[in-house]
Amino acid sequence: MAYEAKTRPTEADVGAFLDRVEPAVRRDDGRVVCELMRKVSGEEPRMWGPSIIGFGRQTYRYASGHSGETSRIGFSPRKGALVFYLWCDAAEQEAQLARLGKHTTGVGCLYIKKLADVDMAVLEELIRAAWAHTEPA
Repeated sequence: MAYEAKTRPTEADVGAFLDRVEPAVRRDDGRVVCELMRKVSGEEPRMWGPSIIGFGRQTYRYASGHSGETSRIGFSPRKGALVFYLWCDAAEQEAQLARLGKHTTGVGCLYIKKLADVDMAVLEELIRAAWAHTEPA
């Protein structure tokens, strides 16, 4: 049986999804991030799977040969933190991340508990860099 990605574009309503996000601070921050990513990308938001809001499309291929499609930039307003799905080369972006404020990083992800903890201009720089780094599908 062929692998089928769970994270693919859907027709679900982004606004309705954001309206259901809890806690309220995550919902409000999610709306701000959605507008910021819309501004940076020039694209309309789209749900990717049940909980990721993505902008644009890109294809990828791993060394194993597995390939697929994902959003060029995206985020998910999860209960514990905002999770950003951005190209993030920690070595290249070390200076930006140092100026960002309170955050953590993981493999391909940036975690922010609340936007009030970060410098929004630096967050926009990171989002712009990720958008510029990715190739459209």
